[in-house]
Amino acid sequence: MAMVLLAALVPILMLAAVLALGRYEELMLPEPKGDPLEPAALPVGRKGTVQSP
Repeated sequence: MAMVLLAALVPILMLAAVLALGRYEELMLPEPKGDPLEPAALPVGRKGTVQSP
């Protein structure tokens, strides 16, 4: 009976630990700066001309 209980509780406890560490990481990391939707580079048109968005 103890093995069945242990087999049921260990995955649940591991999932809880992973979720808690994820929330801790979100709280500790600084906010990203800049616009995340900003393109890395401007699109290039024909013959190397830059197209403005």
